[in-house]
Amino acid sequence: MSKRDYYEVLGVARDAGEADLKKAYRRLAMKYHPDRNPGDEVAEEKFKEAKEAFEVLGDAQKRSAYDQFGHAGVDAAGGGFGGGGFGGGGGADFSDIFGDVFGDIFGSGRGGRGGGQRAYRGADLQYNLEIGLEEAVAGTTVKIRVPSQVSCDACDGSGSKPGSSASNCGTCNGVGQVRMQQGFFSVQQTCPTCRGSGQVIKDPCSKCHGQGRVQEQKTLSVKIPAGVDTGDRIRLSGEGEAGERGGPAGDLYVQVMVKPHPIFQRDGADLLCTVPIGFTTASLGGELEVPTLGGKVKLKIPAGTQTEKLFRLRGKGVKPVRGGAQGDLLCRIRVETPVNLTADQKRLLEEFATTLGEKGGKHSPQERSWMDGVKQFFDDMKF
Repeated sequence: MSKRDYYEVLGVARDAGEADLKKAYRRLAMKYHPDRNPGDEVAEEKFKEAKEAFEVLGDAQKRSAYDQFGHAGVDAAGGGFGGGGFGGGGGADFSDIFGDVFGDIFGSGRGGRGGGQRAYRGADLQYNLEIGLEEAVAGTTVKIRVPSQVSCDACDGSGSKPGSSASNCGTCNGVGQVRMQQGFFSVQQTCPTCRGSGQVIKDPCSKCHGQGRVQEQKTLSVKIPAGVDTGDRIRLSGEGEAGERGGPAGDLYVQVMVKPHPIFQRDGADLLCTVPIGFTTASLGGELEVPTLGGKVKLKIPAGTQTEKLFRLRGKGVKPVRGGAQGDLLCRIRVETPVNLTADQKRLLEEFATTLGEKGGKHSPQERSWMDGVKQFFDDMKF
């Protein structure tokens, strides 16, 4: 009987990362584990199948061979897996796999054994910063106020009242974990008394109440590099929440969002703007002053310019933050039709239209071309 595709077994895409593979395997292992399905041979086979798939896809070398040659590429190496049995054939060590997977489920952690107070890294924080387009293009420095957990200065982050110290947890004897029996597996779980620290605080600090951290507002100066755009992140190392029990602080990520601009739109390194011009300027041509982020520039409008005509002003765009050539400013022309005409103005336009001849002729090439296309369309519909 042919084996199922390993990616199909785990229910993941072929480009799935290690975290996705573990998550998928964890879900299947918990669902079909023999301890949860005593006497269910179908569940046991599914459990073995999932384990075999994870052993291959979880190993970079075996996964590469499987991607190239399928089951033949891994069955040939080391004598195969023996139908996904517990013995395996050169696959990842079974206890290691369950140390990772079931350790995540039941809260056991690797390393960190032994006495002593365990330190934990502080959480990362995110700050959403809204800036104007001019600031994003030119770069700037802004000050932000961030609420954060900082190390308690009264107890130096220990959580214990000055002059006292934490003691070993009596439940786990300072290890931070307790061993539990899950069927025929023996797994470790975070100690419920000390929550994995291995220590208990009998005389907590009055300022932080034993937490080792207090809530404060801090002001930071953030340098925004020139060329940033919406979605860019700036990392401030060590400016996140303070670590627990002397652990390192997390990082602060400043998420940039550029506010809409009344004149310009950004498209990568280019800027776009719409330039309205009058009917006379479009017909006769002329010269306009158009804005750029660096000041005004002259834009020459040739006679006969049509709506949607695009003029490119090179080097008037954005210098990308990650390097590359400076973008351009693209000016899109919009010809405005005169409104609120007086009687005399209407008469003059009618006289002007008369001078153009029937339907404008050569003076309105797009209109003439469109009308010809319409006529041909209706002619083709005749039976």
